[in-house]
Amino acid sequence: MRQGDWGDNLQLWLEGENSSEFAVRADRDWKSSDHDVAEVHLDDFRGQDEAISLVGMVDWILVRCTDWTMIPLENLVAAAAGSGTRIAVAISQSVDLNGAAYALQHGADAILLPPDKELWRSAEEIAGERNFSSDFEAEAVESMLLATVTSVESGAVGERICVDLTQRLSEGEGMLIGSSANALVLIHGETIPSEFVPSRPFRVNAGAVHAYCLMADGSTKYLSELSAGDQVAIANSTGQTRTAIIGRLKIERRPFLLIRFDCNNQSGQVLVQQAETVRFIGEDGNISVTSIQNGDRITVRLSSGMRHIGRELAGEMKEK
Repeated sequence: MRQGDWGDNLQLWLEGENSSEFAVRADRDWKSSDHDVAEVHLDDFRGQDEAISLVGMVDWILVRCTDWTMIPLENLVAAAAGSGTRIAVAISQSVDLNGAAYALQHGADAILLPPDKELWRSAEEIAGERNFSSDFEAEAVESMLLATVTSVESGAVGERICVDLTQRLSEGEGMLIGSSANALVLIHGETIPSEFVPSRPFRVNAGAVHAYCLMADGSTKYLSELSAGDQVAIANSTGQTRTAIIGRLKIERRPFLLIRFDCNNQSGQVLVQQAETVRFIGEDGNISVTSIQNGDRITVRLSSGMRHIGRELAGEMKEK
């Protein structure tokens, strides 16, 4: 067996006939079982769930598909990112090699191949391209910054979600919401009373159903996916976060404002209800969205990388 770095290199494993021609080219000669490998058949959601349940518990998960499917593999690659568990995939056709090698820009960590000359030639070519690529070196990073508002427009009418929590927020706290998972705006809780309505210190008027929000575990969900009992991240302008539990959601049709912003050559947008009680956090405290103007500065959370079903991964992603 060839020795080398494990790292991000794509390994090629040999299955079946123990041919010296292929054994010398393989990173591992697969003997149907090994102490550090758990094998799972990924044919339906039960197989996917079984594989994901093993992440972080074993060194390797070897997956097989009766009919090759990408989405379960992508879900498993996302779940295993940063966990210490690596993913191997059994492949029998050349057409499936790129999908396994580059799923979610990361791909599997190993490909299990039969002793087929054409298949090995294609796999070695793809492994060589990936192993010398720098696409996998960037890490996802995040930070709280002040962004500059570039436009305030009508967002017409749509479905708005208020998130009611099982605990009160303090002034300066809110939820991180945005149309892009990489550019989330800190939307202030309804802790500020006005002459027209009382405060609702447990509520965040979060915005449109399509928007992302940051969850307590660092993942994101669409506002439309939230439900009672979910744990969301509550943040302040310094970047401190804590966990709060959703008690209920209010979904109603309301007029929106579309607010665009730029920060560090990264742009973003958010659709929020056109109401005085919806506030962002600016340089000098909170500011109502109905009085916000071009040039105002608002607190945002920027991150690099990509997401798959809410999980953050190193990689490239653009949203507009």
